Amino acid sequence: MERTVPSTASEEVELYLRTYYSLLRSTAEVQIRTLEEVHAGMNSLLHPAAREQSPDMAALLYGLLRLPACIQQVSLVVLGQSVSVFDRGGYDVETWEPVTAVARRRRCFYDRRSTLACFIASRSDIDDVIPVLTAFQIEWNKLHALLQRLEAQVGAESLPQVIEAAGQPLADALMIALEDLERLRAVMGPNYAERMLRIAAQPLRLRVRLLSGSLNEYRRATKDWWENVECACSELAHRPVYFVSSNTHSLANMACGYALQQRQRLVGYLEHLQDAELQAIWHKIQSQSVASRQEDFLYYLLKKYQATPEGRATLADQAAHEQCCGIQRVSSEHSFDVDAQVIELNQLDPAVLDPRLLGEDGLDFLRASDALLVNIDYPLGLAAYNILTEVAEQVGRVLGVYVMGKAACLNGAVGDVVIPNVVHDEHSQNTYLFANCFAAADIAPYLVYGTVLDNQKAVTVQGTFLQNARYMDVFYREGYTDIEMEAGAYLSAVYEMHRPTRHPVNEIVNLYGLPFDLGIVHYVSDTPLSKGRNLGAGSLSYYGMDSTYASTTAVLRRIFRVERARLQAQVVRSPRG
Repeated sequence: MERTVPSTASEEVELYLRTYYSLLRSTAEVQIRTLEEVHAGMNSLLHPAAREQSPDMAALLYGLLRLPACIQQVSLVVLGQSVSVFDRGGYDVETWEPVTAVARRRRCFYDRRSTLACFIASRSDIDDVIPVLTAFQIEWNKLHALLQRLEAQVGAESLPQVIEAAGQPLADALMIALEDLERLRAVMGPNYAERMLRIAAQPLRLRVRLLSGSLNEYRRATKDWWENVECACSELAHRPVYFVSSNTHSLANMACGYALQQRQRLVGYLEHLQDAELQAIWHKIQSQSVASRQEDFLYYLLKKYQATPEGRATLADQAAHEQCCGIQRVSSEHSFDVDAQVIELNQLDPAVLDPRLLGEDGLDFLRASDALLVNIDYPLGLAAYNILTEVAEQVGRVLGVYVMGKAACLNGAVGDVVIPNVVHDEHSQNTYLFANCFAAADIAPYLVYGTVLDNQKAVTVQGTFLQNARYMDVFYREGYTDIEMEAGAYLSAVYEMHRPTRHPVNEIVNLYGLPFDLGIVHYVSDTPLSKGRNLGAGSLSYYGMDSTYASTTAVLRRIFRVERARLQAQVVRSPRG
């Protein structure tokens, strides 16, 4: 069916995309400075003050959170799909130092001198990395110029003291609010003064090199990823599978009950934690003066505790407990950073499950199940298409596909849950219509702080920076309010799981009548139409647990319901003795 929705292409965004893809075709290193003007001309909603003299703190913080801290020592960023691609390019990356970003999951290695190697799983990683690097360099160099001017005023000897004080004089000199300076100091961490002095000392002149942009390399990397998962659980090739794209903590927490068993230890940790806000929340939960669930709080506390030297000792204990509950973790190796979990439904113990998962009739029927649940740490953009396509080709049979992840929302608030039944995919230019197995009634009973918005329209964008006001206005006028990066890619794979041809391009696609279950749920982490409010400006913090676990509850309860019906149907079909 030919597409009838209006074109959403922004000329400025399209120019930016064409520019950096044409440059990356070169075998030479590309200077990021050649992209600065076209990046600023895009008028990105995430970088609205790119051309102003004053720093755009939301864009700077966004970059700091999504790039490894070593970026301040880096001059060259190399992109490749696998170890073999880096080897052919002359980079023995597995001998380098593994490094990570706070808020972006990507396998990266640092040579401890000036080169950063980043593994990419699809074209979407390029659409993420290049704008982030460009925005970061623009904002670094703004700070550099302002710090140089401050140094001329106070003298080189006094500059370290002014930076360390991080007070109103420094905020005024940097043309930012004191609140933004305090957040910058918090994000930079204990090396704040050292990192700021490095910015003052020299401008940033990043270069980037793409080793291979071929589709075959992305496919090969995906195949390597799956072989690692299948090696850990060979039964995947023969058993029916429920596929879930979410995260690596919420399903496991609810299915094994480890955090609930560690309640005494976690409460003891909280009592010694210097966090009055969290302590106040726990006391309110205990006194039932707030409606928050203690399970969600303990899940959140476990994650914080395991980030401490003392808490890290419990990771092995948790892994052993999860294995007893039929949960096997599979870390990604030699390719992109997407961990997986394989869960044996017949080994789940109803006695330790989160209470929200227990229906009136119990879950004893799971003992007869031969199904596996494959849960992956949600990938970025088009990697979702590659992964689901590979899984569908390799497993015995797909019984359901469930996608749960973060999204931006144009008509909701942070912590809300959005359930779409229409998804426009900017990658394929298709608009997918489908029967979402989830409705507001599946999530609302478990959601304390937010609102559930179902029957919504979502758009899968190419990258977080690749939207501007005109782009958003087109979608908003057409009723698209849910903005994310994976749903459209997954639906393109779903089409190919049901139809005999590759997914179409630029069409309205009807996905009703699938032979397996399909559900997509997004929890809101960003409201881009709120001034100064984006993913660089805030985080979900503890309250994000509410929407995450309400959504996880709905996903697991749905899988149990579908599996019960499947097992009952098998009994009906079996011949009587």
